[in-house]
Amino acid sequence: MISKGTSHNYVGVIGAGSFGTTVASLLANNANVLLYAHRQKTTQEEQPIRTASGHALAPNITLTHCLEEVAERCVVIFPVVPSGAFRVMLQQLAPWLQPHHILIHGTKGLDVRWPQNTAPGCLPMLARDDVKTMSELIREESIVDQVGCLAGPNLAQELAQGKLAATVVASPSEAVVAQGRRLLRNPHFQIYSSTDLLGIELCGVLKNIIAIGAGCLSGLGHEENAKSFLISRGLVEMVYLGKAMGSSIRPFMGLAGLGDLVATCTSRLSRNYSLGYRLAQGASPHQLLQSTQETSEGINTVKVIRSLIDHYQMRAPITETIHRVLFEGLAVQEAIQYLMRCSPDPVDVDFI
Repeated sequence: MISKGTSHNYVGVIGAGSFGTTVASLLANNANVLLYAHRQKTTQEEQPIRTASGHALAPNITLTHCLEEVAERCVVIFPVVPSGAFRVMLQQLAPWLQPHHILIHGTKGLDVRWPQNTAPGCLPMLARDDVKTMSELIREESIVDQVGCLAGPNLAQELAQGKLAATVVASPSEAVVAQGRRLLRNPHFQIYSSTDLLGIELCGVLKNIIAIGAGCLSGLGHEENAKSFLISRGLVEMVYLGKAMGSSIRPFMGLAGLGDLVATCTSRLSRNYSLGYRLAQGASPHQLLQSTQETSEGINTVKVIRSLIDHYQMRAPITETIHRVLFEGLAVQEAIQYLMRCSPDPVDVDFI
């Protein structure tokens, strides 16, 4: 436990996975950090040896298994947990939160309320109200109104090694952005800002779909022309999906959009790229869905967005095709051939 006299010096991180631990390490350059791990056994085992998720912990990072302690000791909290666990985490944290708290999440996923009584084998149609970003979820499940997110080309392994990188802290609140910049910035990590919270969140979510496709291309032996083709058309698809969900175009043209898209579509450090690569190399979707050690948010995102596009009565050919590979038995090679045959709109870009 931390003594009460030092509580105001701490910033909280919820989630001791690979990215959560990396965020804690970045914050430790500027503040003392309280890092929450879900399992008490994890904190008891890792505190003495000063590691979490394989990363060495700075001396000013303290592990805890108590959410009440995080809320009591920290005004600024960074939740970094998989989207599928985010709502439950918030429900457990919410009783201890106060209006003065600031939550800046680092989760690139969506929360979904799936319709009940859907017929087996049928893809349910989702409406926008069925799908929440993490900031929308924070506001729904807590009294916190000072909410932000961080998103960008932030591959955890590179950040943990202190390699040059940058991110975007987004919030409609200038105070939230200022706190994020103050706490995260260091000589190797540049922080940009945005007031378009929804747009920045959707950038981080939607690029995961395209990254799976890029991994599939590489796994089949296709090279830079093909990947550039997919990235550019993927960006267009992201823009149209983002607009349908309520975002502006601007975030998709920046670091959290195009920047993150390039990183996750070209690096084997990207979980979603690696998932697509293994699919193309012959692993079955069922095997990958069962054996993925760390969450690939793109899997859930593909399913969610495929269900949403029917509601919007729009086409998203890359998303539709990746869905067919993951959930409908389409072979990766056939999927690529289909994307090359399908008749696109002859206009390259018409949203600027």
